[in-house]
Amino acid sequence: MPRFSVIVPVYKVQGYLRECLDSILTQSCTDIEVIAVDDCSPDNCGSIIDEYAALDARVTAVHLPENVGLGRARNAGVGHATGDYLLFLDSDDSYTPGALRAIDERLTVTDDPDVLVFDHVRTHWWGRGGRSMTADLLASAGTDTFDIVSSPQYLHLFLVAWNKAYRRDFFTGHGFTYREGLYEDAPVTYQALMCARRIACLDRVCVQYLQRRRGAITRTPGRRHFDIFAQYAGLFAFLDEHPELNGSRPLLFERMINHFLATLPLGERVLPEDRAAFYRETVGFYRRYKPDGFTPPRDAYRTQWRLLPGSPYPLFQACVLAERLRKASLRKKGELRRKTTRQIKRTIARTQRRRPLDPNLAVYSASWHRGVLGDPAAIHDAARMLAPHIHPVWVVRPDDVERLPRGIDHVAPDSPRYHRVTSRATYFINNVDWTHGLVKRPGQIHVHTHQGTPLGHMGVDLLGRPAARYHVDVRATLRRADRWDFSLVSSPYAQQIWDRAYPCHFTSIPTGAPRNDVLVRGDALRTVALRERLGVPGGNTVVLYAPTWRGHRKSYVPRLDLEHLVRELGPTVTLLVRLHPRDAKAEIRGLQLRDLQRRGLLLDVTDEPSVQDMMLVSDALLTDYSSLMFDYANTDRPIIVHGDDWAAYQAARGVYFDLPAEPPGHVSTSTDELTDLFASGAWQDARSAALRAAFRRRFCAYDDGHAAARVVSLIMLGREYPPSSIPQQDARQFRGAAHPALPDGTR
Repeated sequence: MPRFSVIVPVYKVQGYLRECLDSILTQSCTDIEVIAVDDCSPDNCGSIIDEYAALDARVTAVHLPENVGLGRARNAGVGHATGDYLLFLDSDDSYTPGALRAIDERLTVTDDPDVLVFDHVRTHWWGRGGRSMTADLLASAGTDTFDIVSSPQYLHLFLVAWNKAYRRDFFTGHGFTYREGLYEDAPVTYQALMCARRIACLDRVCVQYLQRRRGAITRTPGRRHFDIFAQYAGLFAFLDEHPELNGSRPLLFERMINHFLATLPLGERVLPEDRAAFYRETVGFYRRYKPDGFTPPRDAYRTQWRLLPGSPYPLFQACVLAERLRKASLRKKGELRRKTTRQIKRTIARTQRRRPLDPNLAVYSASWHRGVLGDPAAIHDAARMLAPHIHPVWVVRPDDVERLPRGIDHVAPDSPRYHRVTSRATYFINNVDWTHGLVKRPGQIHVHTHQGTPLGHMGVDLLGRPAARYHVDVRATLRRADRWDFSLVSSPYAQQIWDRAYPCHFTSIPTGAPRNDVLVRGDALRTVALRERLGVPGGNTVVLYAPTWRGHRKSYVPRLDLEHLVRELGPTVTLLVRLHPRDAKAEIRGLQLRDLQRRGLLLDVTDEPSVQDMMLVSDALLTDYSSLMFDYANTDRPIIVHGDDWAAYQAARGVYFDLPAEPPGHVSTSTDELTDLFASGAWQDARSAALRAAFRRRFCAYDDGHAAARVVSLIMLGREYPPSSIPQQDARQFRGAAHPALPDGTR
């Protein structure tokens, strides 16, 4: 008997069905059966599921003689199921990698509850959306189990079939069946939750819920959406048959009426000419099922709740419109207030610009005001030692202030003090551009440090790459670059690229990258402290995986099966994962990283403020096309390039050189190739060292460990900084813990 029976009702989804079935059959948990129910689909769905059944014995193809609808197709699938647990997956949706293993592990930890509820993410034709609104509710459950009587708030969970695992004997023992018509999920969801004695939650995104542009029943308006009333009538009939569940009646009544009120104004469901009738049905249900002593909720629908008992539809419609107009008026007032504030700030700035510049004031910012980071942070530290008379002020977003080191003077972007400081400061140090509204005065000095040596096209070179310059205004970028006085470079290669990509009036100075000084010099004590703070087991090899952002994709798509990689590397390897800042949204990482970290398989270090610290603590870098490879080469530690989509990246972004032909180390194009590199020890062999040395000579020529001091001396003190007495290549010796043995004993 399999662990899971996954039931997939199939109707007119031939364009999505293969992806759905593949997402099930390629799960790392293989103890499953898939029951694909062809609901007499008029397209090729029937032959597709027959094809899968012929290739994989775990697939059972069920062909219904007539179209019965989604709910009854699920019922037919239940009749063929033999697994411990029932899962339902709509045939245009898909499971995320590792979902079934995570579900199985949570079921085991919670001792096989009646129902397990898990999270989902909406995916649209233009990209992936956010997590469900009940994600926090799922997380709050932890690994405890509960029932609805003690935890009625869980009746707010999403009313669908596919975000739950039902113990099969519980589901069939209570005779739960899906009714004919739309909104068939709601009654079964509520019935199961109310009858369950033990419910568990898993706050992991397991399902990608597709929002189809065309063809979805829930987005096809018409009278079919009146099915919602019959579904809830059946639910309350169920309550009448089970008086022991009456304690849940008030909350179910609230959820029902809110469901009606949410559906009423949706143009993709209820046609305008049908809304009066839909409203009358809602009022009828309100009067028929309202529990004695019920108090309407004070939620987003509270105005409509007050109108329901006796207001005709025209009055209800007028009041709802008035409420919308009131909210719109408040928004307009807010916009006017913000506009007035902006005018006041501009007046402050103009007044300040009449005063002389302060020669001892420097303004710093890094990574869009995220904190004391990168090159500006290294220059700041050097200036405190070499030019203590220059007062530093950092521009930091309010959300990031709490992470600032103690004693840092800072201002919020666009605040009154920000305008006073930026109007009078002499030095401006940033690794990205200042906003367009900042006015540069004569005598002010702008130092642009960049965020790394470029591989992909930048500046004007993006003009021929429409996919790469999505939301990038190249003209505006060049206008901001016109403010640069100095551009810091690490190599002749970088200087040539920046001069070409930004044809502006700045001076490139061969200082090296200040942020890389610590990588060149090494810091053994700092490395040990970092490994302890991160919880890296003693003696483990640490691999830092840092993929880049792909501008031609709307959302983050994992390029590696991280669970498979970690399991192949074994317990003596610790994998650190650091996503690009543009891919660092919690809902995206929640698809995979949070779950893998919770299970102890890797460490998600995306939110660690200093990427240099993560490079210091690691023994090897695994990346694709990230500029971190140019920085990491300064450590003289192995670099592995995973370039499985190089052709697509090259075509979309444009590149300045052929990375697979001139890499800093070995190149892989599949997870299996990558695991072989580590298992064989080739990741740190002589060829890897030779490739890295050649890469370093070309791209790190000016990095000698004294870049920050050189910038302060040249720009703030007006004098040359003594050249390093250590030859550039000799300065880069491996510093830190020795590479421990990998599972096969290689080093």
